[in-house]
Amino acid sequence: LLDENNCSWTKQDGSPIEWTINNGIMTVKPGSGGIYSGQKFEDCHLHIEWRSPIIIKGEGQGRGNSGIFLQSLYEVQVLDSYNNETYFNGQAGSIYKQHPPLANACTKSGEWNVFDIIYRAPKFDYTGEKIESGRITVIHNGIVIQNNVQIFGTTPNSGFPKNPVHHGAPLMLQDHSDLVSYRNIWVRRL
Repeated sequence: LLDENNCSWTKQDGSPIEWTINNGIMTVKPGSGGIYSGQKFEDCHLHIEWRSPIIIKGEGQGRGNSGIFLQSLYEVQVLDSYNNETYFNGQAGSIYKQHPPLANACTKSGEWNVFDIIYRAPKFDYTGEKIESGRITVIHNGIVIQNNVQIFGTTPNSGFPKNPVHHGAPLMLQDHSDLVSYRNIWVRRL
């Protein structure tokens, strides 16, 4: 989905993204909005590399904040968690507001991190009732930080998780106004 010769991401309305792309590295343009993969996914293995800004500014959630949204609904937190305290279920690799990571595997600020995310999408019956919760495993820089955890529903900043009926949907990368960069993004359907 992103390499030196290919970028298939758009804004939610399908228009071109405003993020900076240079030599296979895509960097958030603060205030331009999240971006969406051109393809829709359900069960998958997502490989994605990300880097917090080289120049440290801010702390907590104000430092290198972004997110990877599976099916555009379920966030795996991207955050500069290297020597940076924040709430336990908002650290890098959290299933946002649901599951804190089992370890802090972040590299130093400005260095590349690798996520391998194994995702099983929730299942719904013909009436729209959820019959099976989604599940996520996250391997961060070679360390298992989420081990087949259950997704309770959407991952909002506040309020309770919701379980809207959905099927395949794009991946979404969040613009949280920090200069987070991404590279070498690929997906394998499972």
